[in-house]
Amino acid sequence: MQFPEYRGRRLRKNDHFRRLVRETRWSLDDLVYPLFAVPGKGVKKPISSMPGHFQMSVDHLAKESREAHELGIPAILLFGIPAAKDDQGTGAFAKDGIVQQAVKRVKDEVPDMLVITDVCLCEYTTHGHCGIVEKGRVLNDATLEVLAETALSQVKAGADMVAPSAMMDGQIVAIREALDESAFDDVPIMAYSAKYASSFYGPFREAAESAPRFGDRKAYQMDPANSDEAIREITLDVAEGADIIMVKPALPYLDIICRAKQEFDLPLAAYNVSGEYSMIKAAAQLGWLDEEKAMMESITAIKRAGADILITYWAKDLAKKLGR
Repeated sequence: MQFPEYRGRRLRKNDHFRRLVRETRWSLDDLVYPLFAVPGKGVKKPISSMPGHFQMSVDHLAKESREAHELGIPAILLFGIPAAKDDQGTGAFAKDGIVQQAVKRVKDEVPDMLVITDVCLCEYTTHGHCGIVEKGRVLNDATLEVLAETALSQVKAGADMVAPSAMMDGQIVAIREALDESAFDDVPIMAYSAKYASSFYGPFREAAESAPRFGDRKAYQMDPANSDEAIREITLDVAEGADIIMVKPALPYLDIICRAKQEFDLPLAAYNVSGEYSMIKAAAQLGWLDEEKAMMESITAIKRAGADILITYWAKDLAKKLGR
C-alpha cells in the first residue's frame, strides 16, 4: 500500500507539535466580560439560569471589575436593571441611572478597565421592548432620540465605548451625531450590527429582567434564516460610523462571522451569548460533557471563524486558564 508523502499525523503526535502548528490562537486581549448592575448596596444575587453569574450592586460590581482586571481582562460590558421602569425607559438616560452609577464607580476604582455600555431600552421599559411603543408598535424614529440621549449620558458618566443593541434603523448615525455634537468625537461605537432573533437569549432575559411583556422582537431583530441580510445590516452600520461591528449570537452564526470578517475591514466582535454558556453549564452539571473542554472548543471555533473580540460569560474562566 502506497502512502502519500504528506502524513498529517506526524504533526499531531503530541502536544508540542500540535501547539507549534496551531492555526487559531486567542489571548486575554480578546476578551470582554459582561456584567449586570442593580440598585442597592451589598447585593450579589445569583442568576439561576447562568451559574457563576450575578446581578450586583455597584460596590460588588466594582470589586468584580477589579478582579477581572487583575486577571488581565481588558474590558467589561455593562447592563443595568433600574429600581423602577416606565413606558419611555427614562432610567436608561437618567444622570444617576444604574449604569451611569456603575460606570463612575468602576472608572474611579479601576481606571484602566475599558468600560463598554449597552445602549438599549428593554431593561428600562415596562413593556420590555427595545424602543418606544405606541399602540403595540415599536416606533423606530422616536426611539433613536432616546438611544442617542442614553449613549450621551453614559459617555458623560465615563464610558469608554458605547454598544447600541436595539436594532433600530439609523441608531448608529443618531448616536454618532449626538456624541460628535457634544465633543465626544473620540468615543467609539461597537455596533450590534447582525443581531438575530435568537432562542439563545433566555438566560440573559432573566439576568437583565428584560423579557418583552407582549409579542416578540422579530420585527427588529434578524431572521435566523438570513445571511445576506446580515451583510446589508453591517454595511449600513459601517456607513453610519460604526468603529467595531458585532455578530450575535456566536456559535449558531459562525458562517455570518466568517462572511463579515471576509467582507469588512473593521474589528469584528462576536457575542457568545447566555444560552450558549448556560447549555454547556447545564450539560456539564449533568455529567454529559467536560465543561472546560467544551468551553475551549467553543471559543476556539468563534475565533477560528474570524472574530477579533470575544464577548463571553466565560471571560474569567478563560483568563484563569491562560494564567495557569
